[in-house]
Amino acid sequence: MPPVVPFGPSRIPVTVLTGSLGAGKTTLLARLLALPALADTALIINEFGAVGLDHRLLDSADERLVTLAGGCVCCTVRSDLGVALDRLFQRRVRATAPFFRRVIIETTGLADPAPVLQAIIAEPLSVARYRLAGLVAVIDGIAGAAALDARPEAVKQAAIADRLVLSKADLALPAALDALEARLAALNPAAPRIRAGRDSALDPAWFLADAPGPPRPRFAAAAPASPDAPAHEAAIHAVALALDAPLPPERVEPMLADLARRFGADLLRLKAIVALADDAARPVALHAVQHRHHPPERLPAWPDAERRSLLVAILRGVPADAFRAAVAAFAPARILSG
Repeated sequence: MPPVVPFGPSRIPVTVLTGSLGAGKTTLLARLLALPALADTALIINEFGAVGLDHRLLDSADERLVTLAGGCVCCTVRSDLGVALDRLFQRRVRATAPFFRRVIIETTGLADPAPVLQAIIAEPLSVARYRLAGLVAVIDGIAGAAALDARPEAVKQAAIADRLVLSKADLALPAALDALEARLAALNPAAPRIRAGRDSALDPAWFLADAPGPPRPRFAAAAPASPDAPAHEAAIHAVALALDAPLPPERVEPMLADLARRFGADLLRLKAIVALADDAARPVALHAVQHRHHPPERLPAWPDAERRSLLVAILRGVPADAFRAAVAAFAPARILSG
């Protein structure tokens, strides 16, 4: 088993904000930053192009902000993300900037969020200092359906998000919003959703929610993807598995490595809370994004009375039975949904 990362307040929570071009990420972020609850928040803003503008639209642009310009954080400036996180941390330690308790990363609308998550959960320096609080995807309430039709990265942003925000709810037709929300429910049934308009009240706790381990998914039945949905959307689905016995600690690393080997880029995201045979009262949280995974995170206790080991995976083109069989090679597993 790889080194276990203890859960605790010493690591700084990071929320990633993603969404298509024009979906309203910066507008939403500006409204959130005006709230007292986010006064101690640092920002990393990725802007596509050599000249950035978004940071000038945020009143809080100060020593707590780092701008990554000249490319998309998932590709040409991806290596700069770790540097930016380290730069913010050093400012915090040396008290050369206002103290911050959390970080928000706003990606460009062109971003595949997977490499961003990988940089947080798998880079040793980041793991030691930061923890992933969640991925929030902003879906354009007016143009979101068209983006899902045309752009595979928009589908991926929505599919692997922890929470979904339907923006421009005050401008979109109610029937169109209902249809878009049903489509998102089929694509990512476990993610809570809210609608946001210009005058909507914003609850910062909802956006910044940080549970000790992966949130318990909701397994309410969701409609399957429409047969008319684009192929890149219809191929993505969520699978939830239950483990009926504690997992031997020595099988954790081989299981994660085998899932990465078998499914690779098609394992869009995995979140799990699992009992281990050496200490079933203190489960571990597991996170993986495609080929990379976070060191197991030992929790002080189960987050609820259910005490059930769960794995939730967002897969592309991988049958639920194939994923279950891969997990079952290391521990008995049964499909709950998917």
